[in-house]
Amino acid sequence: MGIGSAQLEIVDLTPSIGSEVRTDLETLLSGREAATIREILERRGVVFFRGLEISDEQQVAIAKTLGTLVANEGEGGINKISLDEKVNQRAKYLRGSMFWHFDGSLQPLPNLATLLRAVQLSETGGQTEFCNTYQAYEDLPEAEKQEIADLRVVHSAERSQYYVTPEMSYSEIAFWQKSATKTCPIVWEHRSGRKSLLLGATSDYVLDVSVEQSRALLARLRDWATQPQYVYRHEWQPGDLLIWDNTGTMHRVLPYPADSGRLMHRTILAGEEPLQ
Repeated sequence: MGIGSAQLEIVDLTPSIGSEVRTDLETLLSGREAATIREILERRGVVFFRGLEISDEQQVAIAKTLGTLVANEGEGGINKISLDEKVNQRAKYLRGSMFWHFDGSLQPLPNLATLLRAVQLSETGGQTEFCNTYQAYEDLPEAEKQEIADLRVVHSAERSQYYVTPEMSYSEIAFWQKSATKTCPIVWEHRSGRKSLLLGATSDYVLDVSVEQSRALLARLRDWATQPQYVYRHEWQPGDLLIWDNTGTMHRVLPYPADSGRLMHRTILAGEEPLQ
């Protein structure tokens, strides 16, 4: 446990990822501690605030102190995350969130961060897991760092959909293949000089290696990055506001019943750094 500033109390929940930040709502809304929160977020990957009774409008206001909202996302900056198609028309697509991924892998600038608030929870399941891809890279043996240093991976929306529907029909495959692919490095070298692994469900194949080598390498690196020492599992309580650094983590939600009523309100911060 440590004090980040006069207004913030920081409680680290695992050695490498996840911190609770204890403060008051007025401090968050003022933006006085925004720079400190961003520093903690980059260092710890995930921060959350508990027991503050934050409204949608306040959630968006807090997000704006930390960065720029993604344009035209949700109503007033709020996306309703639910497996109920009456609440979210993309509910079927959201099933892909149950597998390790990072957001915006196909965008020019991957999302900077996401704010997620628990409105209604499932009685079973629905926890969210995060892994620290900075630390996972740093702990790789030097020989493996050299092995992957210059490798590039093609990411595609089609690949991620096989997790949701393993036996897609021809028309479904044709639909997803209309989406543009994107080639990214396996190792993201950030402006800060730090490096993180770029993996996840949209990772389709590694360029210039065989299909077999590609599948094995991507699975091996995913397994490495999601070892227990790099993972924080968030046990949600109603009203929790959680923020994750999308550029240095992967995440997934654990399965929960589609009819559970689970509802999360999400606000997305636009990317600030291109993939190099």
